Amino acid sequence: MSTPREQFLAGERHDDILIFLHEAAVGAPDALASVAESVNDGVVLVLPGEQGSETFERAVGIDPMDFAGQAMDTEGDVDRDCTGGTCPAGEGPDHRVKFIFAFSEAQNEDVGGLYAEGDVVHAYAACDCGTTYSDKWVVDA
Repeated sequence: MSTPREQFLAGERHDDILIFLHEAAVGAPDALASVAESVNDGVVLVLPGEQGSETFERAVGIDPMDFAGQAMDTEGDVDRDCTGGTCPAGEGPDHRVKFIFAFSEAQNEDVGGLYAEGDVVHAYAACDCGTTYSDKWVVDA
């Protein structure tokens, strides 16, 4: 049986939001055990759209659409498992992903481009250094 994160990354949960929170950004990670998947450096939640957006805003204090709009200005590399990334501003201990907000869209041949190739994941990341960046990719079939 696959996890909600695996289902999301496979393009099976277009109505849901994925949130990654680094362990340093979560005061009590154990409190999320019943609703989150523990990963190496934090937790991942996959929640229904509106609930996911509200949870993201409560957890990080930023409206998710404002965050996405800001992060969209800088292209970067978000790990395909949505648990990290490579900050475009640099490397090292000050360049660790604090949180990720992601959603997916179903393949849409009418739109063309990337969207004609398959389902697309949009991911927006915030780094410890303050840089925000975005990435998007076609779901592997």
